[in-house]
Amino acid sequence: MAHTEKDPDAGHYRADSAPIYKELHETPEFAELRKRYRGWAIPATVGFLVWYLLYVALSNWGGGFMDIKVVGNINVALVLGLLQFLTTFGIAFLYAKHSSKALDPIASKLNDRYYSEAGQ
Repeated sequence: MAHTEKDPDAGHYRADSAPIYKELHETPEFAELRKRYRGWAIPATVGFLVWYLLYVALSNWGGGFMDIKVVGNINVALVLGLLQFLTTFGIAFLYAKHSSKALDPIASKLNDRYYSEAGQ
């Protein structure tokens, strides 16, 4: 026999509160939350993947360019590789700012509504 009630402290739903998910999913606030998330995450992901694949392509087929010395023994390949790390941290920082400003207020309201309507 399947057990449908999950531990609420583990971040899982309880079977008796599951209908609220459908209600919240259909609200304009949830649609706006998804729109704002996707409006940031999809372009950022595509941009980073293009940047990363450019680095990989240059590493494979642009050896002459990547071997150019910038300062001392530091070449273009090393600089671009380090920029990959900086880009990753930059995207994380910018996403955190975007999330705090544009996503968290809406998500908090939806979360409060969930807890008030689910009776938790």
